[in-house]
Amino acid sequence: MKERSKIPVRNPTTAKGGAVARSSASEISSFLNQAKSAANGAKGRVVLALDATMSRQPTWDMACHIQAEMFKAVSKSTPLSMQLVYFRGSGECRASRWVRSGDDLATMMSKIDCRAGHTQINKVLKHAIDENANVPINALVYIGDAMEENPDDLGHVAAQLGMRKVPVFVFQEGHNNLAEAAFKEVARLSSGGWFRFDRNAPNVLKDLLSSIAIYATGGIKALQLRGAQSDKLLLEKLSGGRRS
Repeated sequence: MKERSKIPVRNPTTAKGGAVARSSASEISSFLNQAKSAANGAKGRVVLALDATMSRQPTWDMACHIQAEMFKAVSKSTPLSMQLVYFRGSGECRASRWVRSGDDLATMMSKIDCRAGHTQINKVLKHAIDENANVPINALVYIGDAMEENPDDLGHVAAQLGMRKVPVFVFQEGHNNLAEAAFKEVARLSSGGWFRFDRNAPNVLKDLLSSIAIYATGGIKALQLRGAQSDKLLLEKLSGGRRS
């Protein structure tokens, strides 16, 4: 599904006679510090998935600008990492590297053009499971307007994300009834939330993405402390009242 460069594996340094050389105390200390930094930096990981089929072209540029608000919502002391996933055309579904800058994400999105094709939501959900198996992710955000797959298959994978505590927040553009029913079920089974994406009210999406960033980096308590209107709406979705 994704193209990612592999980290080269270095051969062990050998001493004379072919024995593996022992690492020094300073090398071990350096390694442990790097591992600790990597672990701390992993907090706040969100997959942003987008339908890049031709029907989404009118709002693609809007999404490019709005997504940066997720980074602005959290402080530098609590880093947010995001990965862009998109599908389009005939079976094309790709994932970017993880980034910590809204500008970097916007740059990647600006290089993507929408192409005709069918939805590949199931691939997106399975990708989130794979990513979470490597390093836990805090949420999956999906923005789309259609659903051309088996809804039972989507529900099955969404339930797996729910068991792994990876909520799916679905933003639906338009009023496709079939898509709406499937999207709401994906949100319910994953313990996430479904929202209407109105192109005429971009601030609603911007504010909700901001709240999702707060949730991803600080959990429910962070939403309660900030207390913005969008935070309260997200809390409602995450509570028993989320099953809209």
